[in-house]
Formats: sequence, structure tokens, C-alpha cells
Amino acid sequence: MRNLKNTLFYLLVTGGFGYLMYWIIVQGKFLEVGREIVSPTSNDSEWIQFLSSLFHNLQHPLPLLLLQIITIVLVARIFGWIFRKIGQPTVIGEIIAGIVLGPSLFGLYFPDMKEALFPVASLGILQMLSQVGLIFFMFVIGMELDLKVLKNKANEAVVISHASIIIPFALGVGLAYFIYYQFAPPGIEFLSFSLFMGIAMSITAFPVLARIVQERGIHKTRLGTIVITCAAADDITAWCLLAAVIAIVKAGSFVSSIYTIGLAISYVLMMLFVVKPFLKRVGDLYAKKNNIKKPVVAIFFLMLIISSYLTEIIGIHALFGAFVAGAIMPDIAKFRNVFIEKVEDISLILLLPLFFVFTGLRTEIGLINEPYLWKITGYIILVAVVGKFLGSALAARFVGQSWQESLTIGALMNTRGLMELVVLNIGYELGVLSPKIFTMMVIMALVTTFMTGPALDLINFIFKTKDIIIPSEIKKNSKFKILISFGNNEKGKSLLRLANSLVKGQTENTNITAMHLTMSDEMHAYNLEEYETTTFEPIIKESVKLNQEITTIFKATGDIETDIADIAKEGQYDLVLVGVGKSIYEGTFLGKILGFTSRIINPDRLLDKFTGKEGLFENSPFDERTRLLISKTKEPLGILIDKDLQKIKNVFIGIYSIGDVFLIDYAQKLMYNNDSHVTILDNNEHTKNNFIIQNSLVALEEKHTDNFDVFQPNQINKPFLLQQDLAIFSLETWKKLVDEEVSWLADIPSVLIIKP
Repeated sequence: MRNLKNTLFYLLVTGGFGYLMYWIIVQGKFLEVGREIVSPTSNDSEWIQFLSSLFHNLQHPLPLLLLQIITIVLVARIFGWIFRKIGQPTVIGEIIAGIVLGPSLFGLYFPDMKEALFPVASLGILQMLSQVGLIFFMFVIGMELDLKVLKNKANEAVVISHASIIIPFALGVGLAYFIYYQFAPPGIEFLSFSLFMGIAMSITAFPVLARIVQERGIHKTRLGTIVITCAAADDITAWCLLAAVIAIVKAGSFVSSIYTIGLAISYVLMMLFVVKPFLKRVGDLYAKKNNIKKPVVAIFFLMLIISSYLTEIIGIHALFGAFVAGAIMPDIAKFRNVFIEKVEDISLILLLPLFFVFTGLRTEIGLINEPYLWKITGYIILVAVVGKFLGSALAARFVGQSWQESLTIGALMNTRGLMELVVLNIGYELGVLSPKIFTMMVIMALVTTFMTGPALDLINFIFKTKDIIIPSEIKKNSKFKILISFGNNEKGKSLLRLANSLVKGQTENTNITAMHLTMSDEMHAYNLEEYETTTFEPIIKESVKLNQEITTIFKATGDIETDIADIAKEGQYDLVLVGVGKSIYEGTFLGKILGFTSRIINPDRLLDKFTGKEGLFENSPFDERTRLLISKTKEPLGILIDKDLQKIKNVFIGIYSIGDVFLIDYAQKLMYNNDSHVTILDNNEHTKNNFIIQNSLVALEEKHTDNFDVFQPNQINKPFLLQQDLAIFSLETWKKLVDEEVSWLADIPSVLIIKP
């Protein structure tokens, strides 16, 4: 009765007031008499009117900006993936993506489309958004700096760092002397041009360098510490110099810039001795609280914006203010993590690619259209490499580093990356750099960053060494070695319990390695050690509880699947254990559509589609990462579908083909080491018809009579499954079971799927 009343009330209200609006609109038409009403011409059909309205909407600034952002983010992600796969920093691919979308390629071959997508009138909005992205990015860069490392290695670091600045700076000024007349913009003094050439030659990209050090696993070594310290000192010095150079350029002469520099020094002192203690006080008050309240977050963001505003007004650029604001943040990892998480994703994924494309729109490779201009570009690259690479290497050698370490430091300090683009864009906006010299310098930034990886590989090859990843104790000739690679702690503990059940009766001849890999663009140099300690703490506690010794490996990487496969191969592991998550593309209609389109967006999936590998994973619970890992790992691989695996007392193993005979070895290990009760699920009566399987089972039954049963599929029921702790299948058998939609899979316990 109540539903009927609600329905009647709903119809009465909506119908009555709907009719009232219709009547008012009809009466309102009479008010148009005598007024010049503009309406579509009678010759236009409704379809033409619709298309005209749609075309007008597409030209509106907001839809155009959104289309630009969609295009930029997609292209940047694709190029970033390509360059990550060839061992280069993602930022190189994103810079290339910007150049591709600019006049150098897209504008050259599709000028009309480029003009429609990036009309000149829209570039102002794009530039402002990219500048906001840069302000947030520089805030993160300031927070990434661990100023404590400067105290420990200050002497060596300052010598190497300042040598790596002054030598290329001097060479840049010298180069400016030879190219000023031909390439400097009209009306620009030699002082301004030469100072900008000097600072552009001497910059080092701290974020890219830190990630390369992490990815190569040398962050814990003495060399890694020195390099990070040098880069931190370099970053601080270079940005202070840049602020001074900008002040001189804007003022026109050094003498008139003294006022600006004086204001800048006053600003820095205020930030260090007034603002920093206040922020530290706020940090100390909220450090132990679970949530940092929005008013507190607002204080810090307001400080960032005010700092950027002040430096822009003073005349030393808003980016310097953002950098200083990040550097004076409370030295509390929790605080810095909160702000990095809030800022970094939107900055790196959405706003920074806008900066790359805006740089690409300014970079016209077509301007370098003569052999002579390419010759000048070559000289610029040569001066940059000699100044930064050799300058850093010689300084490192002078303070007592070996030749290998000195050359490694030189190669890393020669990395320029995004920071170089920031400097170049500032120079371009100030009118100090012409379009031609700007393009040459962008090419130099790309070349010097691109060469870092190959240069490090060449140095290692010459000195017959390799980056240290595998601990020495793993390389001992153990009879059975297991590598567990975990993403989160709970899965890590389940994997450790599983590994322990396979080896705990043979501790002297076995080794278990727990490994955690994290994406290098999600890690920050300042909290690397703390993050590692926090990550492994629950796993180490579990190992103590199990009385199981473990070795740990922690590494930041750009390609997790490839690194797991490479480390497994280098360590000669007998079994690699990983966890699995649910695929994001399963369960909804939209998910299936995204799963299909992801083959286009994700080149890995597209490649597997063409090679036929993807069919192996259809209808399976594997996530994308596990699917890639299966295709790359050559060692035996175990994939655990974890349903809160606590104990491994009752296990059943499916034998569905002759190829599954290798699973009997795992049954033997579980019975011998863990006293597990194993039930063999014998499909197609292989235990009776196959000689190899029959002999293997006979041997098992002789040794472990009380711990061993053989079942037929028709004996599997829900009560039996509820008693089991773990099911083990081969990869091929699991695929078959999922394809056939076997009914008892709904009640299955935790599953270990093994690829031999």
C-alpha cells in the first residue's frame, strides 16, 4: 500500500509540475512579439544544426584542452614504456613524445592536424598548466633531497660537485664566446647569453640520477652514497647559481642585479630561520598522528604557493621558491611521503607531460637543416660531455676514488634529463636563447641523458665488473634455492610459509631469498633505507617465527617482471614463488572493454596477442604483471593464489597429463620436510597406465604410506576441499580446469600453479 501511495505521489508531482512548465513556456512565446529573435535558418535540417553545434563545442577552449591532455598523456606513456624497455629513463621517452607532437614530426607531416590540435591561441593555457606542474615537481625534488647525507660526505662531495659545476660552466662560457655572434638573439648581451650557456652545461638531473643508482642496485654501496651526495650538493648549488643568473639577466648587469640577489638572500634566510622552524614545530606535533588533517596540509601548500610567488616577484623564478619550499619540509619521512603522494601523481602523470609537449612545440629539429648547424650541435654535445663527465671524473680521482668509481661518477653526473629542459625553457622565455640554440641544447640534453646507461655498461665491461644485486651467500652451491618475490606483506608471509614447508627439514642444504622490487619512479632517495626496513620487517618476524633463515634483496627498478626473471637466472634458483592478484579487466562489461583496448595501449599485451601467448591466460585469474612474468621467467615458477594460507598440512595435487609428473617431486618435499598429507588427484588413471608416474607414486607410497592417498575426480566434493590447505597444479592443467569451468573450483583452497 505504501509503495502505491509513493508511486501516485511521484506521478502527481512530476506530471503536474511538468505540465505547469510546459504551459509557462507556451505562454512565454507570446512575449517574443516585437523582439528580434535569431533562430536557425529554415533551410538547415535538424542534423545540420546538430553537427554545427557539435563542431562549435569541439572548438571551445575547455574540450580542446581536455583533448590535448588526453593525447599528450597517452603518447607520453607509450614513449615512456618504449624507452623503459630499452633500458633508458622514462623521462627520455616523454621528452621524445613532446618533440614528436611538435613541429619536428607531427607538425611537419600533418600540419593541419597539428594546428587543429595545438592552435597557437591555446598554447597560453597549456603553458600555465605546465608551469603549475613544474612548481609541484620542483617541490617534490626539494623534498627528495636528504640534506643529512651532505654532513657525512661533505668534503668529498663538495669538491666533486663544485668541480662538476665550475668546469662545464667555464667551458659553456667559452663556447658562448664562439657562437654568440651567430646564434644569440638580437638585443641580448654577451653576459646574459654566456651565463645561461654556462648554467645549462653544468646542470645535473638529481631525480634521474637517483633512479639509475637505485635500479642498478648500487644505492647501498659506498659509490652510490657518494654519487647521491654529489648530486644533492650539485642540485643545491646549481639552483642557487641559476637564481643568480636569472637575476643578472633580468637586471641587465651584475651591479644592478645586486639588489635582486640581496632580496633573494634575505628570502632564503627567512625560509631557513623563520619558516623552517615553524614547519618543524607543526611536523613534530602531527608526526605521530595517523591522519594529517586538511588544515595542516593547507598550511604546507600555502607555504609552497607563497614561496613560489615571492621568488617570482623578486625576479629569480617561481621554480626556485618551490625547490626551497620542498627542501625545508620537516625531516619526517611520514610527512614527506604524504605530500609526495598528494602531489607527485598529478604532477608526473598529468601536468609534466604538458611541459614536455610545450618544450617539443618549441623544439624545431627542422631548424638544424645544414651540416654546419649539426656540426655546432656536435660541438655543444662535446663541450657538455667533456665538462661534466671528465670534470666530475677527474675531481673524483683527485679526492682518492679509483678510476672505475671516478668514471662511474662522471657518467652519472653527466645525466641532465628534465632539469636541463627546465633551465632551457627559462632561458627561452627570457629571450636569452634563440629557437636554433634552444633546439641544439635540447638535443644535447637528450644525448647526454641517453648515454648514461650505455656509458655505465661500458665502464663495467672495461673493468670486468657488474652491478651488485645477488648477495654472495646466495651464490653458494645450495642443493635447493627458492626465491620469493612479494609485493605486499601478507602475500610475502604466505609465500614464506609455503617456501618453508618445502625446505625446513633440510636447512643446511637450502636457501630462501625474500625479494621486494618497487618501481623506481615510486621511490625517493631520501627514504630508501627506511622503506626497505619497513617492507621487510613483517617478513623477518615471520621467518623468526618459522625458525627459517632468509636472505633479502631490495631493489628499485623500471621493469619488475624482467628483473625478477634476470635475478632468478643469475642466482640459479630452483624455484621462484610469486603471488597473484585479480585482473582489473575481469568482472564488468567496462572491464572487458578496457581489457580489449589495453592490448592497443599496452604494447606487451599486443605483442603477446600476435605471438599467440595471450591465449594461455584468457579466463584465468592472472593479473597483467603475473602474465608477463610467466612469459619471461625461464626458471621453475610457482604462482600462489592466496586464500589466507596459514598452514600446509593437507595438500592435493592434480595429475592430469604425463607432463604433470614433475609435481610428484614437490609432493615428496612437502611430505619429507613438512609432514604434509598429500592426496594425488588422478585424472585419466595415469597412476595405472603410465609407467613413469606409476613408479614415482610407488616410491612415494613406500616412504610415506601414512601421508599419501590417490583420488579420482568424482571423489572430489566440498567437504574434502574444505579440509585442504593447498592445491597444486601445473600451469597447463590449471588452464584446462579454468577453460572447462570445473564446478569444484568454486570451493578450492589456496592454489599453487607451477610452470616447470
